[in-house]
Amino acid sequence: MIALIQRVRKAQVEVDGSVVGEIGTGLLALVAIQPNDSETQAQRMLQRLLGYRVFADAAGRMNRSLHETGGGLLLISQFTLAANTRKGMRPGFSTAAAPEQAEPVFARLLELAQQAHRDVANGRFGANMQVSLVNDGPVTFHLQVR
Repeated sequence: MIALIQRVRKAQVEVDGSVVGEIGTGLLALVAIQPNDSETQAQRMLQRLLGYRVFADAAGRMNRSLHETGGGLLLISQFTLAANTRKGMRPGFSTAAAPEQAEPVFARLLELAQQAHRDVANGRFGANMQVSLVNDGPVTFHLQVR
């Protein structure tokens, strides 16, 4: 499982012109499910998303987690993060899980997040989504759980 996380001041996702998810200060997580991912990877990724220290403490250092700040978490499924881009001029997607395998794993990640954190929003799996955000910093990290 791969996540590209961005510390944001605000973020939202629209589908067909309607806002389906939005947060204020927090993390936007673009998440790719890979073929062997399961609930185990979903649980570990959630630990990392909630515990990763990317928010400033009193001294201005990145020492506080989303769990500590209580900020929002916007989860967006994005299979293109798992693309193989090593050669050629076109990405290959055999390294991303098929939708029928990825959707239940992503749904479980979302369910676990909603149980563990008070402010969780999401996009719509498989939809054409328009994501807008104000990246705070900018601060962006690539997380991977095997």
